Amino acid sequence: MSPPAPPARARLLLTRPPDSLAWMGPDLLLRLLPFSIAVAAAARRRRPAWLGLSWGRPRQQVGFGLAGAAVLFAGAAAAQVLLTRRRGAVVVPAGAADAALQGAYYALNGPIEEAFFRGLLQGGVSALAGRPAGVLAGTAAYILYHRLGRWSWADVSATALVGVPLAAAFAALPGPPSLLGVAIAHIGATCGFLGPGPWLLRRWRLL
Repeated sequence: MSPPAPPARARLLLTRPPDSLAWMGPDLLLRLLPFSIAVAAAARRRRPAWLGLSWGRPRQQVGFGLAGAAVLFAGAAAAQVLLTRRRGAVVVPAGAADAALQGAYYALNGPIEEAFFRGLLQGGVSALAGRPAGVLAGTAAYILYHRLGRWSWADVSATALVGVPLAAAFAALPGPPSLLGVAIAHIGATCGFLGPGPWLLRRWRLL
C-alpha cells in the first residue's frame, strides 16, 4: 500500500497596500460611517450609560482587553487555519507593509463595530427588554451581519467565537458599561483572523 498523499496546500491570494486601499475606502463609507452615525445619533442628547461610552473601571477594562486580545488573536488565527483547509484559499498580505495597513484599519473597525453591536444594539435592547434579550439581539446581529459580506456560513459561524465572549464581557465586567475592554479584544480577534494573522501564519508556514 502506498503512503497517503500529503494534504494539498491552500491557495494564497496575496494582497499589497493598493489592493487593501481599494476595498477600505468603500468599506469606510458604506459600513463604518453609517455605524458611527447611528451611535452618534443615540449619544447626541443624553449619552445614555447603556451605550458604553465611558471608561468604566479602566484597570479592569484594559486588563480584560489586553488578555482578550491575546487569547482571541491566537484563537482566530487557529480558526483561520482550519477554515482555510476547508475552503482551500485565503487572502494574505504579501508583505509587512500591507499587514500593518490592514492592522491599522482593523484598529479602527473594532471600536466602531463594538459601539454599534455591543453598545447600541445590545445596550439598547438590554435597557428596553432586559440583559438576556440584549445579549441575544446584539450577538445574533453581529454574527449574521458578516453574511452580508458574502462570508461562507462556516466563516460566519466562526464569528460566534468572538461575538459570544465579548457580549458576555460587555454585560458582566464590573463598573459602568464600557466599550473599552471589548473594543481592544475585538481588534486582537480581527487581526488574528484577517491581515496580520494570516501574514504571520504564512511566514511560519502554517498556511
